[in-house]
Parts: sequence; C-alpha cells; structure tokens
Amino acid sequence: METLDRWRLQRMKRQYRQQMNNDMSGSRRPNAGLLKRTSSLKIGRYTGPDKREHLHELTEQIGTHPNHLLLLYEMTLSIKIATNADGFNAYGIDDNGEEIFLIIPDALEPEESDEEVSAPSWPVCEGTTVAAYVAATSQPVKTTHVLGHDQYPEGLGANCAAASSILCLPLLRSNGTLAGIAELYRTIGSHTFSDEEEETANTILLWGGLALHNAEMVDMMMKQKQLNDFLLSVTRSIFQDIVSMDTVIMKIMNHAQKLVTADRASLFLVDSKTNELYARIFDVGSDVSLDEPEGEKVERKEIRFPMDRGIGGHVATTGETLNIKDAYQDGRFNSVIGVVQMVNKLAGPFSTADEEAFEKFAVYCGLALHHAKLYDKIRRSEQKYKVALDVLSYHSTCSECEFQLLKQALDNAEQLPDVEEVELARFEYSPWSIPDDVKPLYVILMFKDLFCMSKFDMEQLIRFTMTVRKNYRPVPYHNWSHAFSVAHCAYTVIKISQDVFTGLECLALFVACLCHDLDHRGKSNMFMVKSSSPLAAVYSTSTMEHHHFNQTITILQHEGHNIFKHLSSEEYKQVLGYIKHAILATDLALYFGNSDRLREVVAKNEFSWENEDHREIVRAVTMTACDLSAIIKPWEIQQETVKVIFEEFYNQGDEERARGQEPAPMMDRRRAHELPANQVGFISGICLPCYRILAKVIPGCEAMVEGTLKNLEQWKSLANKQKAKEEREKLLSGETPEEPEVVPEPRKDPEPEKKEQTDRSRAPDRVLPRVASHSRARSSSLGDSLDATIEEGDEGGAD
Repeated sequence: METLDRWRLQRMKRQYRQQMNNDMSGSRRPNAGLLKRTSSLKIGRYTGPDKREHLHELTEQIGTHPNHLLLLYEMTLSIKIATNADGFNAYGIDDNGEEIFLIIPDALEPEESDEEVSAPSWPVCEGTTVAAYVAATSQPVKTTHVLGHDQYPEGLGANCAAASSILCLPLLRSNGTLAGIAELYRTIGSHTFSDEEEETANTILLWGGLALHNAEMVDMMMKQKQLNDFLLSVTRSIFQDIVSMDTVIMKIMNHAQKLVTADRASLFLVDSKTNELYARIFDVGSDVSLDEPEGEKVERKEIRFPMDRGIGGHVATTGETLNIKDAYQDGRFNSVIGVVQMVNKLAGPFSTADEEAFEKFAVYCGLALHHAKLYDKIRRSEQKYKVALDVLSYHSTCSECEFQLLKQALDNAEQLPDVEEVELARFEYSPWSIPDDVKPLYVILMFKDLFCMSKFDMEQLIRFTMTVRKNYRPVPYHNWSHAFSVAHCAYTVIKISQDVFTGLECLALFVACLCHDLDHRGKSNMFMVKSSSPLAAVYSTSTMEHHHFNQTITILQHEGHNIFKHLSSEEYKQVLGYIKHAILATDLALYFGNSDRLREVVAKNEFSWENEDHREIVRAVTMTACDLSAIIKPWEIQQETVKVIFEEFYNQGDEERARGQEPAPMMDRRRAHELPANQVGFISGICLPCYRILAKVIPGCEAMVEGTLKNLEQWKSLANKQKAKEEREKLLSGETPEEPEVVPEPRKDPEPEKKEQTDRSRAPDRVLPRVASHSRARSSSLGDSLDATIEEGDEGGAD
C-alpha cells in the first residue's frame, strides 16, 4: 500500500507540473519557486464549473486517498479551477490547533532527488495573515484589502505582491473541528470573486469536509488495525522469549522506535528503594544493533541518577506524558535520561497520534517488564531453591555413620530378635518398650517378615528407614515413636487379616503408616489455616496430610532411597496412589465420610472384597484405626499416652492464646480437669465405632474393640469421679449442687451421636491419644491433674 501511494504521489506531481507549464506563463505562476504543487485529479477536464461532475470525482478521490493534507491540497486546487482563480494556498493545522502551516506536497513526500523542503507556519490568531484569521474565527473572508487590514495586516501567508482579491474559506469537519484552510486569490487586472464563485467554493468544501471526515474515520480504523496488529506482534515477540530483563528491554526499545519512527530510544526503570532511574541499555539509535552476537555476552555498565532529574525524571515523578518538539533546547534534557524516551522523529515532530499509540504500547511494555521482573525473581528463587534443597537434602537424609550402624546390626544375625519369639503381631504389644535407636531395626524386621525381599534393595530400605526417622520433628507426640507405633499396628493388622489385602496394598499401608506424620509441627490443620501458614496456602484442604505425603515422595526421590525402584511401572504408580490415599485418610475430617460409607454397605450386606471401591474404603478406615491405636493399649500405657498428646494440644492452645485467640476447650490448659470426659466422648464417638466396623470386615480385629472397651471403662470411671469431685466442691462452697450426671454406657449401635461428631470435627486433625517416645516433656498442671484424678479414683473417693 505504501509503495502504491508513493507511485500515485509521484505521478500526481508530474501531471500537475505538465498542466502548469501548458496553462500558465512564467509571470503568472503564483509563488514560483516556493511551492511545488501536485494533484492526482484529472484537472484538464475541469475547464468549466461543472459542479456535479466535479464533486462526484472529488468524492471518489477523497474516499481512496491516504493523506488528508494532500486531499485538502487537491480540494483547494479543484476550487481554484472551478472558480477560475489565478492562484491558491492550502493550509493544514497542527494536532494541538495552535499553528497553521502551508501544505507543500514535496515536504510531505520528497523525491529522492529533491532537497528537503521546509513548510512555513503561522500561529492561529488574529492580526497576522488572512489564513490565520480564518483559522482563529472559523469564518470565511472575501476581501480586496490584501494588505493593511486591521484583522489580517500581513495579507496572504505565501505572499504574492500581485494579488488584488482574496477568498479564504475554512474546511470544517462534520463534528465542527477545523481540518484546514483554502485560500484563493486573483492578481491585479482580474475581477473580484463573485457571490456565485464563493457559493461554488463553499459547496465543494462542504461536501469535501463531510467526505474528508468519513475518509479520516476509515483511515483511523485502518491505523487502529495496524496498531493492533503491531501490538499483537510485539506481545508475541516479547512474551515468547522472556529470557532476561535485558532481552525484553531491547525488544521494547526496538519496537518503540518502529512504532513512532524515532531516531533514538532510551528506557529507564524505577528503583523505588533508592528513588533512582537506572538502565543498562540506553540511548539506542537506529544505527545500533539491539541483538547480541551469537555466543558472545556484551558487558553493559549500569547507569543511575536521581529520579527528579531530566525529562525522564519529570515523567517518573509526575506520571505525565511529555511531547517536546525540540528536546535539545529544553532545560530538562540530558543525554542519559528517560523513563521511555524517544528522540528525533524521522519525519516531522511527534504527533498526538504518536502519543496515543505509544501510550497503548506502553501498557504492553509495562506488562512485559512486570513479567520479566517476575521471571528474574522466579529464576533467582529457583536457584536459591536448588541450593536450599541441596543443603536440606544433606541435613535431612541419614548420615553414612547412621547407615553403617544399622547395616552392621542387621548383618549380625545371631543378635537379631525373632519377631515370633517377641510376639510382635499383638495389638496389646507396647512399641514404646523399644528404645528409639532400636526402632529402625524393628522396622526392617517387620518389613522382612511381611514382604519378599527379592524385590527390595536392603541398603535402600535401610537408608529410607533412617531418613524417615530423621524427618520427624522432636514434638511431644507426632514424632518418630508415634510413627513406629502406627506402623506396628498396621503390621499386626496385616499379619492377622488372613491375606485380605493384596501385596501392594500391604506394602502401601505399612509404608504409609511409617510416613503418615512426616515433618509434623505439633499443630492442627485449623491452626495452620488461621496462622496463615505457607503450608495452608499451598494445600487448602487436609493441609498437613498433603505435606506428609509430599515429604514421603521427597525422601523416595533422594539418591539411594527409592525402595520401590524394582517394581514395574504399573506397580510403582499403583502403590504411590495407595500411599497417598492412605495418608490423606488420616485426616479425621475425612474419617466420618469413610466410616459412614463402609457402615452402609456392611449394613446392607453388600460389602465385597471384589469391589475396588469397598477395598479403598477399608484401607482408609484401617489407616484411621492404626492412627488411633494407642487407645487399644493396656491402661498403664494409655494414661501416659494421653498426658503426652494433651501436652502437645495445650502447647498449641497456649500459642493461640498468645496470639489473642481463644483455644478450643480440648486445647485449653485451663480446662485440663475436663480431660477424662473428653476422652469418653472421643472414644465413644470415634474410636469404638471405627474398631467395631473394621472388626466386621477384617477377621482378627476384635481384639481392638476389646482393648478400646477396657480403656473406655477406665475413662468413664475417672469422668464420674471428676464430676463427683466438682459437685462436692460446689457443696462446700455453698453453691447448689447439680444432679450427678453418670456417663452412660456406650451404645451397642456403633452410630456416633451427631453432637459428638460435630464437637470432634472442630477439634484439631486426628484428636486422638498418641504416645511419644517415653517423653516426659509435659506440664505439671496436666500431669498433676490427671494423676490426682486417678489416685482419687483408686482411693474410692467417689460414690
């Protein structure tokens, strides 16, 4: 299109010059040597004022011509021919409406052989030229006072001493704005302009103005389309290759130069911390390549200066857009400034259209720079993450010394305990009787007893077990001893379940129990959410359980720790799925749904081991049963277990109170005397129903129900004694005692009360009695309160 327009313009110039040579003598050529007139109209046809034909062809030309200044020039020339004027001048108006300038076609599109032509201009005001007066008032002027008039003393803008009569008309768009000025004149000896000729000129300008407005609208839409295409290309180019900030900046500057045809470009970024502008790439000219040589890294020196200096500083501090016609004469200009600074438009001054286009372009540039900054931050964060992961991997994996000690113990077969002799596969067996340092050995023994070792690498199993132990934190309860206890319960279930689980299910259950509380912080899911923990931001539901599973995967990914590497691809995928489901099932928020589903299919006599959904529910309930397994241990172990678990609860409650939050009753150290009643509700509502439904589908699990019932009786007795004690204290203090409330027997129907479920659902995840590794880290208030209650019960102090 640009090539076609250039060809038409050149053809227009040749036609007009030929016509001027044929029709006019040298003395009659107006403004000779000053103007080079051109026209794409077939002006030879208009020897008379044929208005209809004239307007028709002029309208066609307006609808297809690309340049409104040349259109204005052609309309003025057409009016000149239609009115038989001796000469004419056509004036354009700048974007701000402050100046008019003489339209010189050669200045708009100079030929290669022509010298540069500068168009003269005048301010829009009265008291200078006729054209400036018409531009200021938007009123036509027809006069014979060529010089010396009070309102336009300078007469013609392009002076013609021989002019005796002037007809100057404004070209108004349909919206009333001024598009240009048409100025016609006749020389001495010619008659003045008649009213009919003025009417002819007005008619042409009226219809020409309407057509010009429509043509400009079309041209505007075409330019908008070109801008949209350009921005789309810019966006694609910038966002597809965000390698570094320098790359994005170079692309932005390159596209910015093309957008407004600038000679030089600078882009400075704002450092809000130091209130400075800075850049490593700046003052790039069209003669400078923005691309680095392949394989070479160009060293760039960063430049910084205060944000209140220069033109760029003004833009950065005020947010204003500046369009300065002569930047080098502006006092704010210096050689290394700019937020986005474009200098020296290649063809004329920067226009309002350039500003608007560049503002739209700047939005995309801002997005690109923002994403580039984020990319740089992410890239740096990734490197930091890799370093941190390497450091954590070193400190979170077992040491070579730990590995060798366990390996040597396993190699000494004569001193290894026999799992059959120690009767490990018993629910009443106390895992806490095994010292912490020996527990990994028992994990390996249980693993070897359950699974064929042909598919497992012993060294990897040793490293995995020792690293799992190392990744449990020294919190009061959710620690390595608890993990070992839960894994032991899973081992016992598998041993007595008469092969109801497949080999992969057994493997997943045992490993999931061992890893189900990895990196536990001794806090509940609700605490993580309320304290805005990063873990809660990553995992919106089952926060800690998801973290435990991800820690398991992380350990498996350590070199020399993948105990499943000899499994087939399908087996590997399946066992990891089982492990994830099993670990997530330890969230008590999911337990109620799982137990209800299992109870429903059992009640309808629809349960089948052939149904994969039923197997999945059984695995989930089995995980909960193992996680709660401290409740089935002998009473002496149960007492110590509860002291430790509630110490962890009370630690959380203390922290919540320090944050200005009211802890849940179970977490409140001030309500430690309510512990026995809490245990009765917990066992009756959660533990006992869990074990009863599990005993119905897995043979041999009846012992779990029996152990739970024995401990429930003990807690009920303590709760009743605590209630009686409180009543006696009220009586002694003069208060009216309430009727003693006897804790009822657990219902045969395993359905828990709705209220108990509701209360427990508000408690932290897995509100259950679990024991630490013989930890004595407990508050005196908790231990003394529970011990006093037990001692008082032993003395028979309650009726």
